[in-house]
Amino acid sequence: MIIPETLHSGDNVAIISSARAIDRKEVATAKLLFESWGLNVTLGRTIGAKDNQFAGNDCLRAEDLQAMIDDDSIKAVFFARGGYGSVRILDKINWNRLRTNPKWLIGYSDVTAILMHTYYNVGISCIHGTMPINMQTLSECTATKSLKNLLFSKKNFLQCKSHPLNKQGVAEGIMIGGNLSVIYSLLGSNSFKDTDNLVLFIEDLDEYLYHIDRMLQALKRSGKLKNLKALLVGQMSDMHDNIVPFGKTAFEIIEESVKNYDFPYAFNLPIGHTGNDNHAFFHGKTTKIIISDNSTVLEQ
Repeated sequence: MIIPETLHSGDNVAIISSARAIDRKEVATAKLLFESWGLNVTLGRTIGAKDNQFAGNDCLRAEDLQAMIDDDSIKAVFFARGGYGSVRILDKINWNRLRTNPKWLIGYSDVTAILMHTYYNVGISCIHGTMPINMQTLSECTATKSLKNLLFSKKNFLQCKSHPLNKQGVAEGIMIGGNLSVIYSLLGSNSFKDTDNLVLFIEDLDEYLYHIDRMLQALKRSGKLKNLKALLVGQMSDMHDNIVPFGKTAFEIIEESVKNYDFPYAFNLPIGHTGNDNHAFFHGKTTKIIISDNSTVLEQ
């Protein structure tokens, strides 16, 4: 697995959008924050571009990302926001340049498609973490502090309270994952292959409970769950139900799907659509998980 170098003061980084449109004002605070970290910030052509919902058409978004991948001076690429659209450009990119010119790719939500694709096809570690759209104040918070720590120290530690549905155990494996809906959409493609001996992380936002069940059943039936080292579940935010209730919470739906497997699992990690509490993690890096009666610990 390729691990990009830590960032240093004076390094050049870029902000682009692979998905939904975003204007310069919406990334202005993030630019100032990154500059306060000593970084030189370039805004891509997609910032301020618009093609209906997208930050420019597919070609522009692909060209913008390709330019940042190909530029040896750029040490990290921050995806400005999620929404939808990253999957549309995956097959337009020459990802091989990342092998000879590794750099951090950073984002979550819809950007899960890029994190997953690069893990399976390039073998590069990325960062699942907060994005410029979420950075509307220069005050540091868990999301930005944890992101900065990963970028500048390559170390990650998270300890959170235990959840009643947790299954205790200790596990170690490469950690991948992200937004459940996006992961589900990658089934059957080269962006989501074998999961044996991996630690899988999932989270989601604004979904119906029966959709959560449908996606878990698909992962289960396709064999993506049976040989995991561990399953970690972040925030399942703003879930919806039908007039006739589904009868279970999102956590209960997930627990029902995996309770007969041997691996440990933990719920309610402060990762995902949690605003200022979105703790960053290395996607595609060996991770130790300790799930005990009192806490869940993640070490990378």
